[in-house]
Amino acid sequence: MITRNPSLTDQVKAHLKEQIVNDVFDGGRIPPEATLAEELGVSRTTIRDALGKLEHEGAIYRKQGAGTFVNEAGLQIKSRLEEIWSYEQVLEDHGYKPAVEVLTHEVLPANQETAAALGLSEGDDVVVIEKVFLEDTTPVVLTRNRIPAGMLDDTAVIRDELPIYEYLEEYCDRRLSYYVSEIVPVAFDSDQANKLGVEKGTVGLSFVEVGYDQNNEAVLHATSYFRDDLLRFRLIRRKTGA
Repeated sequence: MITRNPSLTDQVKAHLKEQIVNDVFDGGRIPPEATLAEELGVSRTTIRDALGKLEHEGAIYRKQGAGTFVNEAGLQIKSRLEEIWSYEQVLEDHGYKPAVEVLTHEVLPANQETAAALGLSEGDDVVVIEKVFLEDTTPVVLTRNRIPAGMLDDTAVIRDELPIYEYLEEYCDRRLSYYVSEIVPVAFDSDQANKLGVEKGTVGLSFVEVGYDQNNEAVLHATSYFRDDLLRFRLIRRKTGA
């Protein structure tokens, strides 16, 4: 039975996605909406909305006159690029056992790029948090997050278990609403390569991002570096109107 809360549709979606991944549905066929609604104790509208989200993700597809089915190709999408997620969850979704280590947590002057991204003056104080995310003991992702120092309250401490969006909520009273992201190929320099356990010049992928809060204000300048040999991102591209 699904309990009721403000995110009922997402809860139902997560429940159905778990069943899909665990191959619960016979022959990959999703039961009718009425059946699911009765089993889960929710309305057909909630089921319809949850299935709509799963279809948009590519986890299921509908066949006119035949029903709704699991999309095996779509299940290859482990992390959706348009969503905000923790890197621990990304590693779990790729079958890894995640761990995280804080490398630095310090106040530094903003350089020109960070100042422009956050609407600061060059040299203004920013809190810089650098972490490495590991599969067991193997580095997979290196992140460097920069937050205007004036936003943090006096209780801010190093909390390596907190994803950056939870850190912003707890210590800055800011809710991360969305990122504007650039996906950039990169050849790791000596520092990046050392922290990721690869040779200097190894090619990888990076996200260069500015995070915006509930008031549409820039609150985070983030750079993430990924080992391309251990982590790949996929997406579904659709024809317009399809």
